[in-house]
Amino acid sequence: MTILVTNDDGIDAPGLQALVRVLVSTGLYRILVCAPDSEKSAVSHGITWKHGLHAKEVAISGAKAFAVSGTPADCTSLGVSKALFPSVPDLVISGINMGNNCGRRIWYSGTVAGARQAFLQGVPSVSISYHWFRGMSSLNDFTLAAEACLPILSAIFVEIRKSNYFQKCFLNINLPTDVKNHKGYKLARQCKSIVSMQWKQVASDAQGHMSPTMNMKTESIASMDNSTTTTISQEQLFFERVIEKRPQLGGQVKHKDSEDYGLLKEGYITVTPLGALTNAERKCQSYFKEWLPLVDPTPEHYSSTQCASIIIFHCCN
Repeated sequence: MTILVTNDDGIDAPGLQALVRVLVSTGLYRILVCAPDSEKSAVSHGITWKHGLHAKEVAISGAKAFAVSGTPADCTSLGVSKALFPSVPDLVISGINMGNNCGRRIWYSGTVAGARQAFLQGVPSVSISYHWFRGMSSLNDFTLAAEACLPILSAIFVEIRKSNYFQKCFLNINLPTDVKNHKGYKLARQCKSIVSMQWKQVASDAQGHMSPTMNMKTESIASMDNSTTTTISQEQLFFERVIEKRPQLGGQVKHKDSEDYGLLKEGYITVTPLGALTNAERKCQSYFKEWLPLVDPTPEHYSSTQCASIIIFHCCN
């Protein structure tokens, strides 16, 4: 059976290296690696669209490995396409990520996106993340985390061989900080907790130069034939992200017994089935089922005042 490994921390990351070592040590699997050539954390499901990718073979003992100039989703897409490797893998594993991917972190995660991309292309997949805690965790914990996942991976292959594996979702696995003394596996739902994404202005960026995003934006503006942008000041403003837990109920984030982050904090290895579709809550469907028929499809019939009146009417009712 063939496993393709990817991640978002980069091909040299300790989590991926530990995972590959453990998988190779079993002697049960053929291991392929197709991972980003540098860190691509929190890129979500971004893909390379207008430009090509380059892949460079690298040495990882027991595996056929390539470092790729793309995102985690790119790496998975390339790895299962038969353009880089001669066959489609039986399973894709994305990880092991340094840090948990619970709750709404899932939307930002490149690790989860690596597994989601495989799912979109019809290949069974798993994303794995370790709840790294500074001052408590060590690099050896990635090895322990990989070993703790082996029974799940083995069970998945049993179902794949029998053609019984449920293919309408993929699995997101999170391992607790004290992985050596974990309490076992728990099926969990994605919780709604999220960190607060705030910004503060600082004197200059950490590296003392313009960020890649700013460079990209500058190049895009410069390349426009009929640019209407006028530079007001040569001074650049720099901002840093301030990340804090969103305060809830007296400052504590509350979690239900069946939710991923709460169970992870209790010491369980959480296993969360995920899909690729965004399903709005039922109340949204009911609300817009009544609202949409009232919208006239010919906007030229309305003045701006009439549009504002309609908006106020719906908000008040």
